Amino acid sequence: MDSKRRNRHLDYSVVFLGICLLADKGVICLQKFEKQPTYSEVNPGDDIKLDCKILDKKGTCSWQKDNKPVGIYARKYEWASGKAGEREGECSLWVRAATLEFDDGEWECQVTASDFTTQDALTSTPVRLVVRVAPQRPRIEHRGAQVLPAHNVTVRAGVLSHIKCLSRYGNPPPLIKWILDDKDVTSSSNQTNSPETDNPRTWLAVSVLNLTLAKDRNGRSLQCIALHESYTSRSMTVDARIDVTYPPEVRLLGAPSGDVEEGQEVRMRCATDANPLAAVAWRRLGQAEVSSLDEKLHFVPITRNHSGNYTCQAKNSLGASQPIPVRLDVKFPPVIKSVGLDRLTTAMLYTQVSVLCEADGNPPPSYRWLQAISSNTSSAGGGGSEEGRWLVRSSDSLMLLRNVTYQHQGEYVCQVTNVIGGKKRQAQSHSLTIQVVGGPQVVRDEAEDVVVVRGADATLRMVVCADPRPHSAAWEWEGLQLKAGEDRGKYQAEELKQVTKTEDCYEARLFVKGAEPSDSSSYFLVAKNEKGTDRHWVKLVVHEPISLPTLIGIVCGSLFAFLLCVLCAIYCVRREKCRARSKDDYKPTDLESDRSDLESMIGRKTLSYETAAAAGAMQRNGRPQDGGPNTLLYCSSPSRMSAPPHIIMDIGKNSHTHMNTSA
Repeated sequence: MDSKRRNRHLDYSVVFLGICLLADKGVICLQKFEKQPTYSEVNPGDDIKLDCKILDKKGTCSWQKDNKPVGIYARKYEWASGKAGEREGECSLWVRAATLEFDDGEWECQVTASDFTTQDALTSTPVRLVVRVAPQRPRIEHRGAQVLPAHNVTVRAGVLSHIKCLSRYGNPPPLIKWILDDKDVTSSSNQTNSPETDNPRTWLAVSVLNLTLAKDRNGRSLQCIALHESYTSRSMTVDARIDVTYPPEVRLLGAPSGDVEEGQEVRMRCATDANPLAAVAWRRLGQAEVSSLDEKLHFVPITRNHSGNYTCQAKNSLGASQPIPVRLDVKFPPVIKSVGLDRLTTAMLYTQVSVLCEADGNPPPSYRWLQAISSNTSSAGGGGSEEGRWLVRSSDSLMLLRNVTYQHQGEYVCQVTNVIGGKKRQAQSHSLTIQVVGGPQVVRDEAEDVVVVRGADATLRMVVCADPRPHSAAWEWEGLQLKAGEDRGKYQAEELKQVTKTEDCYEARLFVKGAEPSDSSSYFLVAKNEKGTDRHWVKLVVHEPISLPTLIGIVCGSLFAFLLCVLCAIYCVRREKCRARSKDDYKPTDLESDRSDLESMIGRKTLSYETAAAAGAMQRNGRPQDGGPNTLLYCSSPSRMSAPPHIIMDIGKNSHTHMNTSA
């Protein structure tokens, strides 16, 4: 919007300049206001200048006050230029030693027409000149009676009150503000101003404050402040005190905002606000007797037995307050009451085991069953997650292990946790041991495929757990069998070895020397003991080595693909930049500039956008449109009004020139 306004102003300035430049051809510039008078205030006895300036002034200046002409009198009303029109376009007026009686009112600046045929006489918008008069000290009224300073304004809580503040005989009327206990409440008031009946040039200002006051406003300060420039300190204040009568209401102080832990001190207070004073009583729900007849209720220290719901209530002659409830929920850390039946539990492989942990605490604790991590539990055996050196087996008070395996064998503890005041509180039981017995179990998660190149040695590893220990173990593949501790040609099977720090688990190894592609196969480990048999496989894959030509081809192909991607990216970026540049070649301001140049040339007020666009196109292309006539264009702008015309171009059928005649 500001841009359009500036462009419009530039258009009018160019047109006006064109008119003035062609004045020698018989065209006359009309006079108009350059600056009109504005609202002003002045202190009694001070001088003030009423501004009025005219562009291309031809007529005679004069002033009116309250629709009556004003004469020019020495030391009272004087021209700012010394004489009307002595300085070109200057019609400003000095008002000397301003007084309320003679100078306060509405003023207008007028200029007669340049010629009786032009009809360009001017009259400014009437503006007010205010001669200040300090109003009297403000006063507060309530229910038709004046409230003396520092006295009470008595109101009833919850009832809409109307409090007045009056300020008299001021000019202009003062602005009245209300302050209630250091808070600005002027928005809740309405101010009206009316002329004084006995002195119409001064004003009576009345502000009515409409408030519904609550009990917490009792005894608060209420101020009425009149703001006026004629006061010595720019304001004058009158104050009163609010006296609110109301039945008792209570506020609970000291109530715990966070967790209350057993052993802490709790000190609560039932703060009573009543007019008149009230009596207080504390009660515990579910008990008939009163806990306290004092505002204060203390627990030093507090125990879990003090947990409960309490209320405080106050009464006076006007009524009783609503009971304020407060709940004391005393927190305490968890304590384990019982865990399991025996410290050692023996379970058969693939059966079910359950152990119960019971604890007390507030808030109720969360449970975790933790198993100490060893190499045979690192695979989790299903249903667990690792945390530090412990494996979480259950998050309930009852740990239920379904389908028990050797991975479940080991040491367990029950851990209970709650949070008090943002801090974790924990308790941990003594350790329990679960012993697993049964047939062998070849650990599936430990079986990793082995990949080697032709001619390399391969080592196949698997872990088997069993209690009692397997009495036999053998490797089987493609109809062949090799027992632990035996070797056959390039195949060698080691004896089972105890896994370090892991009970009842053993590692089996098969070595294949100089592996060939024909050795690629699935190798099964078969383990047996008195309680059963288990078997599982591990895969051996033997590859031919990659030839040098193949490796070179892969590297070259990858490099070519990378370079192709880089070239495509560069192409896309350059194309986008070209598109953006082509869109920005011609700006909307170019069209406005072309249009202004044409208007200044022909002296018109308005040009169509089509004409300006055609001229802009001719200037850019260096040729006229469709064989149009040769045209000489000039540009005039506010910055070049006093300079010679600047030739932009001479448009012809076969010419394109650019020159400055002032060069």
